[in-house]
Amino acid sequence: MPRTKRGVVTRRRHNKILRLTKGHRASKHSLYSRAHESMLKSLSYAYRHRRERKGDMRRLWILRINAAARAGGITYSQFMHGLKEANVEVDRKMLADTAVRDPQAFSQLVAVAKGEKTGN
Repeated sequence: MPRTKRGVVTRRRHNKILRLTKGHRASKHSLYSRAHESMLKSLSYAYRHRRERKGDMRRLWILRINAAARAGGITYSQFMHGLKEANVEVDRKMLADTAVRDPQAFSQLVAVAKGEKTGN
């Protein structure tokens, strides 16, 4: 049986890991064993933070809605409760976008949440 030489395979595998860790600090981007540990950790962080980002965005939307609602004289919780009572089904992402891009339309939503009649 012929002898198997695997130097090329190992080198390619190592280089793949070293390419993934390009930009990491100290020996974590140049020494294979350190780079492998760093790569595993960075990939787990990336996976976790992709999910965390969704919560971050929701918090940002709530913050923007609250600021715009308070400018209209109502708190966030009262605003959301008023919309629910009025059967207005608009998600927080759209509400936050409306608050930033179209303050007049948002003020009409605030009026609806307060239970007032709109002029239109």
